[in-house]
Order: sequence, then structure tokens, then C-alpha cells
Amino acid sequence: MTENILITGGTGVLGRHVVDRLARTGRPARVLSRTRGPHVGDLRTGAGLGPALDGVDTVIHLASDPRDSSADVEAARRLIAVTPPEAHLVYISIVGVDRHPYTYYRHKHEVEKLIEDSGLPYTILRTTQFHNLVVLKLVKLAKSKVMPVPAGTDVQPVEVTEVAERMVELALGAPAGRVPDMGGPEIVSAAEAARTYLRVTGRRGLVMPLPVPGRVAAAFRRGVHLAPDHPDGRGTFADFVSAAAGRSGYEAGSEGR
Repeated sequence: MTENILITGGTGVLGRHVVDRLARTGRPARVLSRTRGPHVGDLRTGAGLGPALDGVDTVIHLASDPRDSSADVEAARRLIAVTPPEAHLVYISIVGVDRHPYTYYRHKHEVEKLIEDSGLPYTILRTTQFHNLVVLKLVKLAKSKVMPVPAGTDVQPVEVTEVAERMVELALGAPAGRVPDMGGPEIVSAAEAARTYLRVTGRRGLVMPLPVPGRVAAAFRRGVHLAPDHPDGRGTFADFVSAAAGRSGYEAGSEGR
């Protein structure tokens, strides 16, 4: 079957699940890779993007680098420039990026605006943080007997496999612009999430909420990153930690968004 769907970031936390679910629908996808064929292309330089996008009618843009998020904006510009004009561009974003001062979020919003102004048919889905990311942070904090967590801050993590299901549904449908946000099934405090992690994994530690200064921390306390009107996910944080902890040789926090 013709591979007319291209995925950037197809080997990442979300991308692997999107590729798998597309295959299950009988729609194999091209995965853009900087080093391995047959679809070699570099979003950082633009090299190889044209041939990789030849014949594509849907692009699922998942690639991102939180460590250098300004590069994400330039990568989006390069991708948009060579995407066929009738192709459906589907983008994963984060709840609250238009109202949050966190640099990574601001760059995600810049990418959104580039897509909206591109003239391409597009769909943008914003979600809350993945369970993986919350656990990744807690694993680091749990290395100490005292786990400092930001006071007054809530999280609403969502299961990455459920986001993948939604992304595939959107990619196979008609362009829809910015669709409703997608959040996890429950909002819990950072302290409660930490206690759940300790309890489920059988670790010991004292959870200590501490005030965090600055505009970014204040935005998180205001809940800018939450989607209380869209508790669409099914898997809870405790479900995720329990499943991850039960996998032989698997560290629950080994992956993040």
C-alpha cells in the first residue's frame, strides 16, 4: 500500500504509538529520519525534505526538542515550505501555549501560528502533559529522601497511547483547524502525584511542597496548562505508574514528552 502519510518524530514517545496505530488501520506511514532510509530528511537543515514529502497527502508533525525549542520554529518553517499545498498538516501542541510564559510553550505557539498562516489545510491538537513526563520528573526527585514539589501546582497527565489514538483519528479525517483540547481524566496536585508514585512503586520519601518563584511557576499555579473542561483521557496516573512498575526491567520514568 502506498505510504502517503509522513510522520516527523516517528521514533519518539508519541510517534512510535502513532506509527503503530496507523499500521493497524492499514495505513503505513513514512517516518522521517535524519540518518536512516528510505525517507531521509533533516528538519534542522532542510536537506532531503523535498524527496521525503513527494507524493504525501498527510503530514503528522510530532518532532520537537524541548532542549532547543527555538529550533522547532525554524524546523516548522522548513517543513511547511516543502509540504505539498493540498496536504493535511496535523500538529501536536500543548494546552495553554498561547497564555504561558514558559519558553518551550511560547515556541510551540509560534509553530501553531506558522501552521495557521501557512495556507495549508491543518489540524492542531493541544493536550496536557503525558504521564511519562510527570514520572520522569518524579524519578529524579525520588533519588533524595525528601521530594521537593512545587506548592500549589496541579497536573492533569494523559496517557500517550490515547493521544496517539486521537492523532490518528484526526489525521485520517478532514482538516479541522484547532480542535478541542485533550486532557487526562483527573487533576491532582503535584504533591499527590508524588505520593502516588512512592506508594505504587514501594519507595520511601517525604514529599515536601515548596513555593517556587517566578512567572513560569506562577502560570503553572494558575493552571494555565490544565484542561478542566476536557477530562477526555481514561487511564489515570496511578494506572500508568502501576503498569510501568510491573514491566520487567522497565523504569517508569525512562521516557518523557
